[in-house]
Amino acid sequence: MTRHLPALQDTNLLQQKALQSVFDCFEDLCEGTMVVDKAARVVWINDRYAARLHIDPVKAIGQDVESIIPESLMREVVQTGKPILLDILETAGQTFVVMRMPIRDEDGEVVGAMGFALFSHYEALKPLFGRFSALQSELAQVQKKLAEARKTKYTFSSFIGTSPSTMEVKRLARRAALLEAPVLLHGETGTGKELVAQAIHAGGPRAGHPFVTVNVAAIPENLLEAEFFGVAPGAYTGADRKHRPGKFELANGGTLFLDEIGDMPLSLQSKLLRVLQEQEFEPLGSNKVMKVDVRILAATSLDLEAMAEDGRFRRDLFYRLNVLNIRLPALRERLEDLELLCEHLLEKSAFRNGTRGRELSPETIALLRRHSWPGNVRELRNVLERGMMNTDEARLEVADFPGLVKLGPSPVPIPPLPPGTTYAEIMAETERRVLASALEACGGKVTEAARRLGIGRATFYKRMTALKGVSPKGDKSPFGDFVSK
Repeated sequence: MTRHLPALQDTNLLQQKALQSVFDCFEDLCEGTMVVDKAARVVWINDRYAARLHIDPVKAIGQDVESIIPESLMREVVQTGKPILLDILETAGQTFVVMRMPIRDEDGEVVGAMGFALFSHYEALKPLFGRFSALQSELAQVQKKLAEARKTKYTFSSFIGTSPSTMEVKRLARRAALLEAPVLLHGETGTGKELVAQAIHAGGPRAGHPFVTVNVAAIPENLLEAEFFGVAPGAYTGADRKHRPGKFELANGGTLFLDEIGDMPLSLQSKLLRVLQEQEFEPLGSNKVMKVDVRILAATSLDLEAMAEDGRFRRDLFYRLNVLNIRLPALRERLEDLELLCEHLLEKSAFRNGTRGRELSPETIALLRRHSWPGNVRELRNVLERGMMNTDEARLEVADFPGLVKLGPSPVPIPPLPPGTTYAEIMAETERRVLASALEACGGKVTEAARRLGIGRATFYKRMTALKGVSPKGDKSPFGDFVSK
């Protein structure tokens, strides 16, 4: 042990000389140097710094550092034991770039702190601070754009139309906006479910908070959990080292819109149910429970009730989402709104493209009324856009839509019925033939036939069952050839 003592002493001496050399070097380069004790009292200040601060270096010894430099953070360094390696200090009408570091004893205890003022190097550091300020400004702009993106674009007035079915949707949506319960919007694709969801958010108390949309059908199943609940740092290979927030966290305080909720896998439905009930979740790869305050709006073009009966959607989740139910009518069910919708879409297109306004001839409107519109308003917008591309005239004529508008199926004819047939029997027979015609047109696919008629699959089955034995004079049910397919 003693043979190594001289070497150990030499090492300690070398360390002391190295520290003294570094300290002397900083003192030569700096405009000021100061040392404080554990109580943040000044124990040493060099003459150059004292001259800069217009104080007597002898009288400064023993005083609290704040009495010499009111803006000093030396006490914070002593109390936390953490250095402040680069900072700007403005005092006595001067600006300093400063470094502050704790001083520790042999046991690692903080016994004081030292600070260096790099006044003469401020001009050289200006480009660095300028770039930092520019990055801060860019970050603020990005955050502002993200906040704008999470605001709604639509209100109740955006849902165009005055037909009874349209006004009923607006009435229910306005009531839903004042409540906190989940809302389930269902209707065919292109009927405006997201528009109504945004209007509900914008018309309620959460309007000033985020509106976050998740299209469940557009996200791969293996990514859905991370998309909803976020990812903890290093949760899996390739994961970011920083926490990545999920949609629930981003929507905290506001509204989360779950579009195409019927496509959510069963494995994730149970976790979603827990969030709806408890308003808490765990990010992927984390044991930390996060509390959130989120209102849920959901939308689907599927028959969730029938899916729940078939075991393809959790019953308890369906009941939890189906508190307020709003059905959006298909365009063919509100043709009274067609002319208003066309006018609105044409005006939007003209404003967006910077072109003059367009209008439709009466013959063109009549033609559009004869279409079944399986794609609803979205299809109408596309058809009008294509029509405008075919002419430069202000008025769009039937000739501007060659082959673009496919006419819907002809009305189902009512066959001659035997004398004495009652009104109820006539109506039942007509309904039976409408259902049968839809089945035949869809190749026996009940779901597709129900969607074409604008009713749920479960309702379609119930009506078929109820009408099988109602045919007058014992006629054969028209469903027999199709139901088994």
